[in-house]
Amino acid sequence: MISLHVHDLTKKFNRHTIFSALSFEHEKGVLGISGVNGSGKSTLMRSLAFLIRPNSGSIVWKEDGHVMNQEQLKANTGFAAPYINLYSELSVIENLRFLIEASGVSAKENTLLALLERVQIPHLKDQLFGSLSTGQQQRAKLASALIRDPGVLMLDEPGSNLDEKGHELVAQIVKHASETNKLVFLASNDPNEIALCDQILVME
Repeated sequence: MISLHVHDLTKKFNRHTIFSALSFEHEKGVLGISGVNGSGKSTLMRSLAFLIRPNSGSIVWKEDGHVMNQEQLKANTGFAAPYINLYSELSVIENLRFLIEASGVSAKENTLLALLERVQIPHLKDQLFGSLSTGQQQRAKLASALIRDPGVLMLDEPGSNLDEKGHELVAQIVKHASETNKLVFLASNDPNEIALCDQILVME
């Protein structure tokens, strides 16, 4: 089991404080990170994933009681967010193949196709990512977050640009991840998405 322990975390950009003295733990289920736009949800998510460095405080990830380093965390994390893009010049399935093979695992075609079926875009497998609509791109991003069956799933505004079926897809992904003992983080200001969470951290 993977767990997260955050103590006294502070992040500033120049003189602007995004959040300060933030402490919490997450050990099971779905943690919702809510708040209005600009409240620091994405900054916190990126800090937790070691994509940016906080000014002070500690972020400790553990697996079965043993502290994980950054490489171990990244190998166990799937992250979907508006600011994380796939390669525009590659097709959807080429992007997924690249992601799985970059981790040293052989990509199986039937596995990739099953994942595209799951996110409702099997018919777009050969389309360039850059040519897709924003909603189609979001589904491809969700697929990329799931490609390695990660122990940690981080979803920042996962319903962005999605229609009703897309929002149902997000709910299915979150529920399945929780039921299979993944540690899930969901940052959103959508009440329907926050309702999927077991605990809620409110950013102000």
